[in-house]
Amino acid sequence: MQHPAGTLRTCGVTTSRRGIRSFRDIARSDVDVRRPIVTLFSGGLDSTYLLHRLVQAGATDVHALSVGVGGDERPEQIQRIADRLGVRLHLVDGRSVFVEEFVKPAIAAHGVYLDTHPVSSSLSRPLIARTAVQLARELDAGMILHTANRSQNTLRRLNGALDQLGFQGYFGTPYDLDPVDREMKIKELGAIGLDEMAERSASGDSNLWCREFESGILDDPENHPVPESYYRWSANRGTPDTEELDVSFRAGVPVAVNGRELPLADVIESLNRTVGAHGLGRYTGLEHLAGGTKVLEVREMPAAWLLLASRRHLETAVLDAEALREKIHIEQIWVREALEGRWFAGLRAACQAFVTSLAEPVCGTVRWRLAGSRTSTVSIVADEPMYVRNREDWEQASIREELSHLGGASTEESGSGQW
Repeated sequence: MQHPAGTLRTCGVTTSRRGIRSFRDIARSDVDVRRPIVTLFSGGLDSTYLLHRLVQAGATDVHALSVGVGGDERPEQIQRIADRLGVRLHLVDGRSVFVEEFVKPAIAAHGVYLDTHPVSSSLSRPLIARTAVQLARELDAGMILHTANRSQNTLRRLNGALDQLGFQGYFGTPYDLDPVDREMKIKELGAIGLDEMAERSASGDSNLWCREFESGILDDPENHPVPESYYRWSANRGTPDTEELDVSFRAGVPVAVNGRELPLADVIESLNRTVGAHGLGRYTGLEHLAGGTKVLEVREMPAAWLLLASRRHLETAVLDAEALREKIHIEQIWVREALEGRWFAGLRAACQAFVTSLAEPVCGTVRWRLAGSRTSTVSIVADEPMYVRNREDWEQASIREELSHLGGASTEESGSGQW
């Protein structure tokens, strides 16, 4: 896409004269802090500190946007922080839109990063950016700010989405070129009565599809024991009894659990609890930043693990091998585009159209026996399968068919099975 005049590429991030990359940029003479400002607000340390600095800078019309996507949001805490800082809070329920417009396409595309973990924040960031642009246009805001730093892939995902969506005001994160020491942020916020920020030992991000942790005590890939308290869906509650579970698909979309039809959001929520109870769906892996440097991220995604594995079983059952091979290739292009912040660009949409075109026959039910590390499938039933259920019968039928086409003798006449 064409970028505005003055655009340059820095550390893999599109920037321009409209870019906000430091707190000094907010104080520039061409930036009017009296005009409405939209900030993305999670209630965490970085986003709270940004609000604090904006108020200090004389901003009087700050709008903190929190988009709920089915994660660990605590609206009452978020409201308390906004009230304490004197900014207006906008709580938007984006759960259903997130599932229908972002998670469902990711399921169709088998959105898994380099065969290590399902993508997650790559799905929520485009929705959050789009919601921010809509709010900014309603308010005639001149600036959209977020708090990603250069060790977070969210930086290019949000900036990329805001650029693709055509927001004409200033946008970006002051933490890109102007990081603030964690202890300093805690100290300044504690001085105004927000001392609960000192309790955060790692950075977290959550939605209905994934709970993710990074930074802090998880910085070092060579030494990163994860406290059990970080987990929720897959938290250790003792060894559960072995149980069987059915998940059913229609045209590639999960529609039922144990025969009970549910909306997709409820399927995911139910499976997070049920599958997570068996300790399944935990991921630890390295993800690359724009320049190729790797950072550690830890996730729990029980529903994502089971749904993607189940769908792949059904795809294998109904799709021609060449179509499936090509789909697997296109999937990684789709993942790359989503990961690099190009959700609203044409290539991801083209990949989406291809994988969606193969979804119609993906119908059936996969039954799992959930038993911790011994978990396995016990039944794969496709509505229109390409598999055989009895190899010997298939072999005999295949031989008869081939011989009939060749005009040869039957297997009985040729003495099949005898010397």
